[in-house]
Amino acid sequence: MKIPYRLSFALLGSLIFTTCNAATLDDVLDSYQAAGATTFSAARGETLWTTDHPDPESPGKVRNCSTCHGKDLSQPGRHVNTGKEIEAMAPSVNDKRYTNAKTIEKWFTRNCKWVLGRECMPQEKGDVLSYLRTK
Repeated sequence: MKIPYRLSFALLGSLIFTTCNAATLDDVLDSYQAAGATTFSAARGETLWTTDHPDPESPGKVRNCSTCHGKDLSQPGRHVNTGKEIEAMAPSVNDKRYTNAKTIEKWFTRNCKWVLGRECMPQEKGDVLSYLRTK
């Protein structure tokens, strides 16, 4: 079957765009190891995910990742301030969740600052992603 000239360029361009912008979870984890992280641990990731941290906006209250993402990561969460639904974190039910490195970094930056009051280290990010990939 012969593919029309314009269509073949569109298909090739789409394939190149997708390939260049998609990052697998393994690629992201490799980048964290290149930044100095060691072997990742799902157990450490779960601990980081579930540990309570003081809520600077509400003295006496605490936050953790489950505050917005929920305890069942195969279900959608809900943003605690806006009420906006957050897609399920479990890659077993959301196969698009960890496919873009920029998006992963953007959300780690925002969420680590909100929960921990600082940015996460590459080791912490890798541990959390190792935990999440088990879901």
